[in-house]
Amino acid sequence: MDSSIITLIFLVFAIVMFAWEKIPLAVTAMIVAIGLVITGVLKPEEAFAGFVDSNVLLFMAMFIVGGAFFETGMAQKIGGIVTKFAKTERQLIISVMLITGLMSGVLSNTGTAAVLIPVVIGIAAKSGFSRSTLLLPLVFAAAMGGNLSLIGAPGNMIAQSALKQIGDGFGFFEYAKVGLPILIIGILYFTLIGHKLLPKREEVDLEEDSIYAQEVDYSKVPKWKQVMSLGILILTVIAMIFEQQIGIALHVSAWIGALVLMATRVIPEKKAMRSIDMNTILLFVGSLALANAIQVSGAGKLIASSLMST
Repeated sequence: MDSSIITLIFLVFAIVMFAWEKIPLAVTAMIVAIGLVITGVLKPEEAFAGFVDSNVLLFMAMFIVGGAFFETGMAQKIGGIVTKFAKTERQLIISVMLITGLMSGVLSNTGTAAVLIPVVIGIAAKSGFSRSTLLLPLVFAAAMGGNLSLIGAPGNMIAQSALKQIGDGFGFFEYAKVGLPILIIGILYFTLIGHKLLPKREEVDLEEDSIYAQEVDYSKVPKWKQVMSLGILILTVIAMIFEQQIGIALHVSAWIGALVLMATRVIPEKKAMRSIDMNTILLFVGSLALANAIQVSGAGKLIASSLMST
C-alpha cells in the first residue's frame, strides 16, 4: 500500500480516537508513531525525533519551573490573594478565571487546571458556593489562557515545530494577539450571561481521606523558596520574551531556570522529575511523528489537491 494512503489511515484513526477518548490521548499518539514505523512510512529516528526536539526540552523545563511554583505554595498564595477579595459568586468566577487564565499562559494549561482544582474546591467549601459553579469557568479559563503564549498549550508547540522546519515561527507572546481578546471575552461572557447557565448541583460531602478534602500546609516552606520560585518564573518568562535580543533559545532559558531551582533545592530532584507531565510529552512526540509522515509521504499534497478539487 502507498505510504501516503497509510498515513491518511493513521490520520483518520488519530482524529477518531482523539475525539472518542476511549484510550488516553498520549497512548493514541504513540500508537500512531509506532504504526508509522512498522508500516515503513517513517524510520525510527524520524518517528521519535520529537524526544530531542527543542520544544519538548522547553516543555520539560517549564514543567519543573511550574512545579516549583506550585510545590512551594506560591501558586496557592497568589490564588488566595486574588480570591480573598471576592465576596459574591460572580466575583469569585471572575477571580478564578482571571488567575487561571493568566497562569495557564506562562505555565501548562493542563497542569494549572489540575493543581488549581483542589484550591477552587477548597474556596467553594469555605464560601458556601457550588463547586460545579466555579470548576466549569476554571476549565474554560485554562483552555483559553493556554493561547496567551507559545508554551501555554501543546498544540502551540506542535505548530511551532512544523513552522521551524520551513524557517518560520511564532514569537513568545504572539498567540496573545488572538488569545488575550478570547480570554477577556470569555470572562465577560461568564460574568454577564454564563454564570446564570452554570449548573448548581447538590454538593456531596467529601470523605476525610479524599485528596480534595485535605489542605496542604505550606507554612513550613521557607519564604526564600517561595520568593525564588516566583522570581525564577518571572525571569524565565522575561528571557523568553527577549529571546532575539539576548540570543538565548527558549528551551535554554527554561532549563537555566529549572536547573537553578533544582540546584538550590527549591524543588527536590525527585519532585522535579515527577512534575514533568509525560502525557503531554508523548502526545507531542506522537503528533509530531504524524505531521512528519504527512509531509514525507506526500499525504499533505493529497489532502490539498482533494480540497482544491471540491
